[in-house]
Amino acid sequence: MAQKRNQSPRAVIKQRVAREQGNRFTQGGIPVAMLYPSPYRAGMSSLGFQWVLHLLRQAGFSAERAFLPDEPNRPDPDKLPLCTYETQTPVSHFPVIGVSLAYEIELGGLIQALQKAGIPPLRRDRGPNDPRIIIGGPLTFSNPLPAAPFADCMLLGEVEDVLIPAFTAAYEQDDTSFQATIADLSGGYVPDLHGTNLPAVAKASPQYLPAHSQIITPDTELRNMFLIEGERGCHRNCHFCVMRRSTNGGMRLVDVDTIWDAVPADANRVGLVGAAISDHPKLPDILERLVQSGRGVGVSSLRADRVAHKPAIAHWLKKSGAKTLTVASDASSQRLRTLIEKRTTEAHLKASAEIARAEEFRLLKVYMMVGLPGETEEDLAELVSFSKELSKIIPTALGIAPFVPKRNTPLDAAPFAGIKTVEKLLKKLSKGLEGAVDVRPTSARWAWVEAMLAQGGPEMGEAVYQAMQAGGRFTHWQQAIKAVDPDTFAPWRG
Repeated sequence: MAQKRNQSPRAVIKQRVAREQGNRFTQGGIPVAMLYPSPYRAGMSSLGFQWVLHLLRQAGFSAERAFLPDEPNRPDPDKLPLCTYETQTPVSHFPVIGVSLAYEIELGGLIQALQKAGIPPLRRDRGPNDPRIIIGGPLTFSNPLPAAPFADCMLLGEVEDVLIPAFTAAYEQDDTSFQATIADLSGGYVPDLHGTNLPAVAKASPQYLPAHSQIITPDTELRNMFLIEGERGCHRNCHFCVMRRSTNGGMRLVDVDTIWDAVPADANRVGLVGAAISDHPKLPDILERLVQSGRGVGVSSLRADRVAHKPAIAHWLKKSGAKTLTVASDASSQRLRTLIEKRTTEAHLKASAEIARAEEFRLLKVYMMVGLPGETEEDLAELVSFSKELSKIIPTALGIAPFVPKRNTPLDAAPFAGIKTVEKLLKKLSKGLEGAVDVRPTSARWAWVEAMLAQGGPEMGEAVYQAMQAGGRFTHWQQAIKAVDPDTFAPWRG
């Protein structure tokens, strides 16, 4: 539910909370605010955010939620500070604030949220009466350094084992003891102590798996959906992906009965989450059991080779009410897929299209990247030709994202293709596929920003702060990033 212009922020919060199921909050414990630096509809679709909230509450913390307003740039006539959803307490009143960061550009939202709360975003500007800020989330698996200027500490990787001692120390201990406690934790990173030397990411103990959501709400991207991990990690070796098999020991499976037992009786929709959920050997059985119980089902990702070899995956998704079958190709040609160790072949994609048609899906959506290192005109021509072949089997859409090199991957420090280059590629694809395939690209400009942050250090966080102070438009981000070091990533500067 988007905020109506004639409603105050607090009225919107009250309406949303009234529509939620499963929000079990009690007062009396250590007060903590969990801040998601994007709007409610995105934050409440984050399984990690909900799971951390649950673990804190389970340990006796009075953990409340706060989100970036739906329209953060809209003036608030009441000039209210950013408040929590549970008790509408100003976020600045909490001694400890946990932040979940999903990706680099959310740093802009973090700055906005802290400013709306009346908290100096930069750690160096905060005093002893300001909250301590602990940052974690998916971003920490790759390169958390741009977030360092805003954090008193960070928890890198899977936080389940270290969450409670970290938040307890943040509440109880003085600065010296707090920093020492965090530094001794697995994945504990203290910018003031470690500088840019990052510890290895933490790995959760098996007893904490699977993560699952606690609050179901209609006001999210994943409307009224109960989220649960079917697995964690990945056993594949795709060169562009942070969650490849070398990260935290690869793939950890959750058995069918454990998933089934965790789903609430009144959950009408279930979302299965995992970096490689379609590689779960029992996925067809899980889907069948859930669908046969009358529930709708969604999955976080599908590999075309698994759909091709296990058509029952598509069958049960269609039975659950899905209208689009979504798979990933990730590169414009078979040559490039081989280079980046993506196992998907044209035969897998064709088989997926034929299965989608047989199951009477309305659309096949294929995710892919452009601008990979070494991409040629011939690779793009192959993409156009093959996409047209798919569209003859079933209506097809391409979800296209520019390649962004990430730390802790084999393509770390590979060049970003450049804004102008990517825009030309996207224009060429749109023209070549016009009338045959729906081309849905993401922004080349913001992909450039993401690439610069993904490869940068704390100075890039400072640049984001300057960009947000200047107004937060792309031109402000571009100017601030380029001002960090005119020679840094010069070929990328678009």
